[in-house]
Amino acid sequence: MTRKPAIHDPEPSVVVSHGADFFGQDRHLLKEVAALAAWVENSVPYNDRQAVAPLVAAMEHPEPRTFPAADAARVAEQLLAVSRTRHLKPRASALARALADAAARAAADGEPWEWAVEAA
Repeated sequence: MTRKPAIHDPEPSVVVSHGADFFGQDRHLLKEVAALAAWVENSVPYNDRQAVAPLVAAMEHPEPRTFPAADAARVAEQLLAVSRTRHLKPRASALARALADAAARAAADGEPWEWAVEAA
């Protein structure tokens, strides 16, 4: 049998609060979030990279963390700008937009935006 099996091994993922599903969570692959960090860093001019440094660090090494509502609003703006980058591939753009929407929902509710990492 030369076909690829339909069942894949589970991969580690990041679960963020205030997502778009029924339970208010979004699940994204860990490797995709880490790959998006380079796009976030390169989407701003070199002199402004200190502003996105905390977000880049959170994305490069995802771990359980909580962003206060004020930080979630700032992160939402940064991720929205990244999702609108012209040369970003559609899948990465959709990931950035989903993260931006979740952060914006948390900021609008005045609640902290939470990340949890689930192992495979």
